[in-house]
Amino acid sequence: MTTAETAPVVPALYTCDVRHVRTAPRRHTLRLRTYLWLIDPDRPPRLPRPLRPLARFDARDHFGGTRPTIRAGLAAFLAVHRIVDIAWGLAFTAVAVVSYAVSAGDGGDGARRLLVTVLTAVWGLRLAGHIAARGRGHGEDPRYEAMLDRAPGNRNLYALRMVYLLQGALVVLVSLPVQAAQYIAGPPGPVAYAGCAVWLVGLVFEAVGDRQLARFKADPANRGRVMDRGLWSWTRHPNYFGDFCVWWGLFLIVCDEPAAAAATVAGPVVMSLLLVEGSGKRLLERHMANRPGFAEYTARTSGFFPLPPKRTKAG
Repeated sequence: MTTAETAPVVPALYTCDVRHVRTAPRRHTLRLRTYLWLIDPDRPPRLPRPLRPLARFDARDHFGGTRPTIRAGLAAFLAVHRIVDIAWGLAFTAVAVVSYAVSAGDGGDGARRLLVTVLTAVWGLRLAGHIAARGRGHGEDPRYEAMLDRAPGNRNLYALRMVYLLQGALVVLVSLPVQAAQYIAGPPGPVAYAGCAVWLVGLVFEAVGDRQLARFKADPANRGRVMDRGLWSWTRHPNYFGDFCVWWGLFLIVCDEPAAAAATVAGPVVMSLLLVEGSGKRLLERHMANRPGFAEYTARTSGFFPLPPKRTKAG
């Protein structure tokens, strides 16, 4: 532990060893000797004038090079707001689990309560894990970067209002069917089980679509190309369509009780609007509009609901 008495003096240059160990398919160890600078990002060192053309601390070389100073780049790197996307699925899982615990003993049917809790948790945990794996090693999400670049005043306060608090409110609203299902007394009926089938279709579309896209992006030969294979040849957004089915399926689980259905239908409606008109389909397609081949892809592929690909004139 570093204390005031042992704090290193900056700037300082340290010699260090970097070791890489590979264990498969055969064991191999690589050792590299290098140097490590320890600096104060507010006051990076300056070399003597004759040496400055040869070496310097330039903000363009650090943290993506999009900030005017190294300190600003470091602050932006540490204030990555894309973590809220991981929290999205976890928040729904938390709502389901807490609702299940709070509603114990209030007369809700045990099978329905457990069913809706498990279905929500499976969806939320899978989504959170996928987003965490997808974002590992990457900086800020371009959507949040563009939004915060237009922020009036303090960027972090703006993010608090428009990202964190807004998504928290949406979690409460969208999860209304999950909360209401905990208090319905009767056992699940045919409509509820139909909802489970719709939920399963959604989960398969979302998980398979995410997996297909991840494998496509992992191939360097596909850099800059449009994913148009597998489920992505039937709909431009299999993952969003999957989310759509998941939340309408969860809503059907409460439709055995008409009053509960009427009180909670806003949940899947809001989720559908988010997926199609909000931060989902519309925003993503605007971002991809200028990518080579995207116009042809949109001409032959359904925008949301899965449909057989259209035949082009060339085909």
